[in-house]
Amino acid sequence: MPDVYGFMLDAGLSKAFDVWAGCLDARTSEDPRARARLRALLESARAAAAEGDAAEARAQVAELYDEAAEAALPWAPSPPRPCEADGQARDYAKDALRHVLPVDLREELDTVALHLRVTTRRLLAAPGLDAASREDVVHLAARAGMALDLAHPTAARHQLERLQAVARRWGLES
Repeated sequence: MPDVYGFMLDAGLSKAFDVWAGCLDARTSEDPRARARLRALLESARAAAAEGDAAEARAQVAELYDEAAEAALPWAPSPPRPCEADGQARDYAKDALRHVLPVDLREELDTVALHLRVTTRRLLAAPGLDAASREDVVHLAARAGMALDLAHPTAARHQLERLQAVARRWGLES
């Protein structure tokens, strides 16, 4: 079984590299020293990632955001919120994982993900859902999502079953 968590981390770095490269390539009229410093940081981060030092690469990507903020560059990307960053990493990782995960596992994960989205949406749209139940729904959906991200269908199904129990308590599923 491949290291799915490693794929997710690598995908997050790849996304950041692509965003920064696009921004640096598109801007030509701003302070050339700031751009040169940012480009050097980007290349250093890429080199660290290529050498297998993901922690150093992530630290340098964080430094890219800090340097751009200090230079007050209006075109520089802002750090993505955790939810956005995870979604972007998932999008990048999907392509790589399609080549290493067995078809039956991918199909099982996709099935659980579909049931999870439908059940979560139905619960959150339910009239009269109390705050504690809403919190449970969000929590269980997040746990299932993490299990799916790590290609662990058993854990994802367990969280989905817990979510379905909440739905049954509210009369939304049989």
